[in-house]
Amino acid sequence: MESKFNSAQIESRWYAQWESNGYFAPRPGGEPYCIMIPPPNVTGSLHMGHGFQESIIDALIRYHRMRGRDTLWQVGTDHAGIATQMVVERQLEAENISRRELGREAFIDKVWEWKQSSGGTITQQLRRLGASPDWSTERFTMDPGLSEAVVATFVRLHKEGLIYRGKRLVNWDPVLRTAVSDLEVLSEEEDGSLWHFRYPFADGSGHVVVATTRPETMLGDTAVAVHPDDARYAGLLGKKICLPLCDREIPLVADDYVDPEFGTGAVKITPAHDFNDYAMGQRHDLEQINIFTESATLNDEVPESYRGLDRFEARKRVVADLEQLGLLERIDPHRLKVPRGDRSGAVIEPFLTNQWFVDAKTLAGPAIEAVKSGDIQFVPRQWENTYFAWMNNIQDWCVSRQLWWGHRIPAWYDENGQCFVGASEEAVRRENDIPADTRLTQDEDVLDTWFSSGLWTFSTLGWPDDNERLQRYHPTSVLVTGFDIIFFWVARMVMLTLHLRGEVPFREVYVHGLVRDGTGQKMSKSKGNVIDPIDLIDGITLDELLQKRTAGLMQPKQAERIRKATEKQFPDGIAAYGTDALRFTYYSLAATGRDIQFDVGRIEGYRNFCNKIWNAARFVLSNCEDYEAQATTPTDEQKLALPEGARVAERWIGTELNQMLQRVEEAFARYRFDLASQALYEFFWNEYCDWYLELSKIALRDRENADLRRSTQHTLLSTLETSLRALHPLMPFITEEIWQSVGSKLGVAGDSIVLADYPEADPAKIDTDALSAVQWTKDFLLAVRGIRGEMNIAPGTAIRVLLRAGDDDDRSRLAAMEDWLCALANIDTIEWTDEGEPPAASTGLLGRLEILVPLAGLIDPEAELQRLDKELNKRSEELLRVEKKLDNPKFVANAPSEVIEKQRQRQGKLQTAISKLEQQRDSLTGL
Repeated sequence: MESKFNSAQIESRWYAQWESNGYFAPRPGGEPYCIMIPPPNVTGSLHMGHGFQESIIDALIRYHRMRGRDTLWQVGTDHAGIATQMVVERQLEAENISRRELGREAFIDKVWEWKQSSGGTITQQLRRLGASPDWSTERFTMDPGLSEAVVATFVRLHKEGLIYRGKRLVNWDPVLRTAVSDLEVLSEEEDGSLWHFRYPFADGSGHVVVATTRPETMLGDTAVAVHPDDARYAGLLGKKICLPLCDREIPLVADDYVDPEFGTGAVKITPAHDFNDYAMGQRHDLEQINIFTESATLNDEVPESYRGLDRFEARKRVVADLEQLGLLERIDPHRLKVPRGDRSGAVIEPFLTNQWFVDAKTLAGPAIEAVKSGDIQFVPRQWENTYFAWMNNIQDWCVSRQLWWGHRIPAWYDENGQCFVGASEEAVRRENDIPADTRLTQDEDVLDTWFSSGLWTFSTLGWPDDNERLQRYHPTSVLVTGFDIIFFWVARMVMLTLHLRGEVPFREVYVHGLVRDGTGQKMSKSKGNVIDPIDLIDGITLDELLQKRTAGLMQPKQAERIRKATEKQFPDGIAAYGTDALRFTYYSLAATGRDIQFDVGRIEGYRNFCNKIWNAARFVLSNCEDYEAQATTPTDEQKLALPEGARVAERWIGTELNQMLQRVEEAFARYRFDLASQALYEFFWNEYCDWYLELSKIALRDRENADLRRSTQHTLLSTLETSLRALHPLMPFITEEIWQSVGSKLGVAGDSIVLADYPEADPAKIDTDALSAVQWTKDFLLAVRGIRGEMNIAPGTAIRVLLRAGDDDDRSRLAAMEDWLCALANIDTIEWTDEGEPPAASTGLLGRLEILVPLAGLIDPEAELQRLDKELNKRSEELLRVEKKLDNPKFVANAPSEVIEKQRQRQGKLQTAISKLEQQRDSLTGL
């Protein structure tokens, strides 16, 4: 082994070997265990959320693979309709080529070219993370098999009346000119205005004042609504209103939806351009007037002077015209949520258009029951409430998109506009007896990407072919996902799988939190707090980091703010921490269902853990060079001949090891990766490294007792080897590298730790007596070390120890562990002194046992008294200042409760410290 752990040297070497040897492929024989990757966008690159999620999945897969399960981690990517089309369109624009000039078929060819050359970025990054899916069965939502599944699903649902075409209100992106899902709409508060306009009654009897945040849509108003109990409008309901700027009359109607407290309590109703207004329009049978084109300019439904104007230009014109007519009452500043497309940044427009819809309400019933009955379980359980809240109020799902890249809708129209749905044009002609000379035109739209990903758990296994692979691995074992797509993906998979397969897609849904920065802020480019997982693995200079964080920002002030914050947080850039340290950091933060705050300081601590593992392995191997596997494995008879302290130490570390394995097994069963990582960390760092390695040094130095040396070597190696296998699902690279050397020494190494058995706890090896004995030894040593520290006695100075009081257990434990205590604490002698007055000494307590260290000859009494007096004065002055604050009525009355509590805690700590210093001073009396 190299003297220092270098993650970069081992990661690419081992990953290439794992993949080339097919170690990640399923191994028939064990019980199936299958996880489907939430397919990342083919345009994407690894971000912190991906890193967190894929690390969790990989830990589960590696753990169950090592436990003998027939594991399949199905990998693949989503074709990402909008995102991919935008990438390729931008490339064409750089060459002064437009998509429409190129034509549909040629454009699709360009997209496939891009996919082949640049669409594998994220899968390569997954390899850097150590992910172990079955790469040989990688799928893509546009590959032929999945496309066949999509078409089969659409045709079947249409035949069953569960897919239909209708004119409905949808989220419309006027830049991309397509409908978009709710997930693709980001709503954030922005500064705006609330305009108040007077709408005159047709009979000239007055007017009603309406308030709106979108004045341009008033050109499509078909009613004004008030609350039925609003006394201000009693007797006015049903009256006609002259819609300003338009030659139309609209009614004043009553509806419970109206909030009397908002504005004037009267709201304009535009059913074609607002989702709530659309619902009101349905209730009151109002006309739907669409006033926008696909690019959000005003169409021929509005007065001629507004036609062709952009909606925001039309807004200015409408306000100016109404003001000129004396109908603008006032304008109030107003904070409102503005919906923007996550890809284009354009303000999303509710738009009335013909689209294809899935009857989600019908499909939702069985999906709700599957969770209620426990066929699908959410972890944590509370996410069921989120699922139910959406499913119980589900609306029909718009599945059509006005794009070219995607699964084209399998529907054809004849010259009369009659629609036919089928697997192909040939199938449509055959099934509907359409003559060859009748011209058919395929629907221009493609399907929402959530439609194809909704089939993911079974389409990737070969459905609609009911093959052996599908039967073996479906339903899958668990879905690992974020809460933000419970609606958009999880629920839709449940609905479609139950309907098409008659079974659930997965047994459990583990819902993890979102990764935030160290202050709890959501990571975003606009905030400049995004951290790239690959940068944490490989490291990045400050200049490179600044370039990444400020690239594409249009506002100089924003770029400067991000630059300053980055320079403050990472003045030297980001160091290279390696994959294992990053992964272990993820697990340590993965408490179920909570968002995680990723502090780079944590990963530094786990890089130190990697170094600890490496150095411990080097120590063990260097001290076991003369150990020969099997030939020198100690027998039970040889172990019985060992000194009692050695036997206690070996039984103790075996007990700690088995208790750790129990805790890890329980943690994996509960998806508590934080508890699993904690158990592994505490055992390896605290018990194995800090204590057992120290205990072993005593035995290793004993060259006269060969049996003791062999037994200790065997325990060192076997405990390390077992720990490496236990750590492997969380830290795959460092464990493989070390395991090869340690396993070879023990004669148990195979081709790879990936294929090794996961260690199982053996309750028979849990020895509570050994636990108690070593805990007593630890407490004894800590007490002696505490005395050394308090009295400034150098570690290299040998000391005498006297014992008083205590009981029979203390005497028996001392008899077993005395040699170890003397060696580890540099003690010359340990004596019992139950009679007479002891010499001046510093004392520690272990239960009733008094541990005394005589101070004569160890310290300079005068110098120590001066040091103690100086420290006492310092602490006393601090205590006086704190007590003055707490005695001040104004401070107690006005300071926040947490500040007062902090001062009281400080008071208690100072009082304890002063008492201890006084005891130390008293112990010097007589020297």
